[in-house]
Amino acid sequence: MSRIALVDDDRNILTSVSMTLEAEGFEVETYNDGLSALEAFNKRMPDMAVLDIKMPRMDGMDLLQRVRQKSSMPVIFLTSKDDEIDEVLGLRMGADDYVKKPFSQRLLVERIRALLRRQDAIAGEEIEETEETKVMVRGELVMDPLRHAVKWKGRDVSLTVTEFLLLQALAQRPGFVKSRDQLMDVAYDDQVYVDDRTIDSHIKRLRKKMRNTDNEFSAIETLYGIGYRYNEE
Repeated sequence: MSRIALVDDDRNILTSVSMTLEAEGFEVETYNDGLSALEAFNKRMPDMAVLDIKMPRMDGMDLLQRVRQKSSMPVIFLTSKDDEIDEVLGLRMGADDYVKKPFSQRLLVERIRALLRRQDAIAGEEIEETEETKVMVRGELVMDPLRHAVKWKGRDVSLTVTEFLLLQALAQRPGFVKSRDQLMDVAYDDQVYVDDRTIDSHIKRLRKKMRNTDNEFSAIETLYGIGYRYNEE
């Protein structure tokens, strides 16, 4: 049973969404501010977190930043209807997805399940080794899907589930262009719609992490109006 942390200062959302998730078979922990959630996470990380952005004591952005120092667990942001800037910032900081308020609880459940399936596919030690799961080496890049491990020039790089899948898709065929639509298919469930900006934000975050490891990293190339390409270095 997956443990989902739901963090929001709206008690109606905490009550209704937690009831829905529990009915779907999830174990749910609820918190009405970011600081309370962080204190609990420091003792035991959940399998996944759904975070509101605007909360008292510690907002969702600050909480995500603290979480990413310790964990690459999937994170979904809940954003207000017109907060496009917050959505982009959240994705660049390491969120895997976002859902706009007011939202369909069925949609939220589908996105939670999609993220957990992707994490299981990456991290499952029991998965039989195939072309998709065996260790991949591309020049200075080493990716181990079964352990969700990435190394660049021998140094570990911590990636979210979405970032890992995007890098894996690009690096599998160096020199070949992947369109945004193709990357959406790789990173998201068929039932989940995302726009071009979401993929762009994940790529920017991925590049930033790689450049924090090596400031000369330039393997991911943007082809404006077309997509992205991985160039083996």
